[in-house]
Amino acid sequence: MLQKLNLEHILFLDIETVPEKRSFDELDDEKKLLWEQKTQYQRKDEYTPEAFYDRAGIWAEFGKIICISVGYFNFKGDIRTFRTTTFHGEETKLLKELKNLIITHFSSTKHLLCGHNAKEFDFPYIARRMIIHGIELPYKLNLFGKKPWEIPHLDTMELWKFGDYKHYTSLKLLTNILGIPSPKQDIDGSMVYQVYYEENNLDRIITYCELDVVATAQVFLKLRNEELLADSELMHL
Repeated sequence: MLQKLNLEHILFLDIETVPEKRSFDELDDEKKLLWEQKTQYQRKDEYTPEAFYDRAGIWAEFGKIICISVGYFNFKGDIRTFRTTTFHGEETKLLKELKNLIITHFSSTKHLLCGHNAKEFDFPYIARRMIIHGIELPYKLNLFGKKPWEIPHLDTMELWKFGDYKHYTSLKLLTNILGIPSPKQDIDGSMVYQVYYEENNLDRIITYCELDVVATAQVFLKLRNEELLADSELMHL
């Protein structure tokens, strides 16, 4: 049961991704062909491979992670806080920083990783990019040989499905219907490419990413029927 989990044992996270190259023209000929083949089903006849390239961040084979925001609960007596921080910069660096955090603070059997739609996106994306960069996977991301009940991952979207595997609910919709105050975000996921490559404003993306981590934690509290976090309980490290 969710209520039996210790909140301090959960690392909440979210990632933001963009195409690895700024434009389709920067890909070599072989990569262009591979991109065309990879996206043929999604594009159909509506888009050329070049016109579709701004969505390349969705695929770990053609994208890269530009920031990873994490958050965790801390309790001191009756005082509860939720602390967030973000790893950003060169991709190899931020992946190693996340790995170090997991190994040093969230590596035991009791620890869990949690995100929204993270089992389908964030967790495999991080693992694939680590492999691409030659970074050995930490135990919490290495799923090889693990049985389903041994995988140390939580997913608020999966929890909301209640076994309905056809159902997709965005984090924004879920916070709305659960009465969770919506953070004031000036961008959404569809704008990350533009803000990163055209505006060169990583700070806006980091703020957006951290707010999603907080929202995920709020959804998790709601699923446990617990009091939501107040602004005074939020801390940025």
